[in-house]
Amino acid sequence: MRVKTGIIRRKRHKRVLKAAKGFRGASGDAFKQAKQATRRAMAFATRDRKVNKRRMRQLWITRINSAARMNGVSYSVLMNGLKKAGILLDRKVLADIALNNATEFTKLVEAAKSAL
Repeated sequence: MRVKTGIIRRKRHKRVLKAAKGFRGASGDAFKQAKQATRRAMAFATRDRKVNKRRMRQLWITRINSAARMNGVSYSVLMNGLKKAGILLDRKVLADIALNNATEFTKLVEAAKSAL
């Protein structure tokens, strides 16, 4: 007796169609289109996870630069001063301090200026 792929095929189809749930048109219903659409969606998701990290870093740098210029220094001078002062805060934390706690950020800028 030959072996058929009934159960395995059904399982594979269900998995793909579940992943394609909510897609418009045949992409959410038909297996072949769903398979192509999910493959494409996964590729975009992988790419955009990296893009999101890039955009967040850009946002943090913009916020730090804006706050630094309000205190009379540029972003690059501030980062160099912080490094020389031994203040090891990452950009995410610096941006948060700049946004929510301006007085503390001013103290950091002064420390960076004195280290130069």
